[in-house]
Amino acid sequence: MSEATTTVRLARRGFMAGGTALAITLLPGCTSMGGFSLTEAIRRLLMLSADQAFARLTAPGGFWDSQVARLALPDVFGSRGDVLNRILTSALVRDRLQRELNYVAEAGATRAAPIVAETVRTIGVQNAIDLVRGGPTAATAFLRQSMAGSLVDVMLPAVGDGIRIARDPIVGQALAALTGVDVSQVAYQLSVQADEAIWGEIGRQEADIRANPEKTNDPLLIGVFKVA
Repeated sequence: MSEATTTVRLARRGFMAGGTALAITLLPGCTSMGGFSLTEAIRRLLMLSADQAFARLTAPGGFWDSQVARLALPDVFGSRGDVLNRILTSALVRDRLQRELNYVAEAGATRAAPIVAETVRTIGVQNAIDLVRGGPTAATAFLRQSMAGSLVDVMLPAVGDGIRIARDPIVGQALAALTGVDVSQVAYQLSVQADEAIWGEIGRQEADIRANPEKTNDPLLIGVFKVA
């Protein structure tokens, strides 16, 4: 199999730690379909899916403005005493607190993006044929399982810092009323939700690329997924 090289632009916010492009080489000896490398097709599918997902979620209002990615108030803001109940009685105040925490989650997603990119570049793809022929989010599920929840740990420091410096005074009042709960507990629950939203968005992007590979203008993705 001859070598072919293409460049994938990754000029999204924080997605690449170094440089804005990645040269992807199709190596001889890899699993192929009609002359196309399935291993590199999966890598490129994941790279583009993650790129587009993080572009959405790290944009201003990325979580809050999405009907499917919006994060709920962490469970610790449930029944935590009269003071907090009084603060959160107003639906307007609850929405304000929820919106601010969704904005905080953007910082966590920005931290997670280059970790996902690095994993896609280095991960071993042993079952490329199954992933190509799998369901609409098969590659995303494979990548998520390979990363084994590591995004929560990556996002946690940024989310915790974001909560501590949140400018909206409602956040400070609500945190102060959480008797027996510290910021790290709130940050953890928010990071877990953000992790779920990130993988959901990557999966949606993957499904769209599989269904409409022509939109990518990538000959490899078009060749593999039109055939698949």
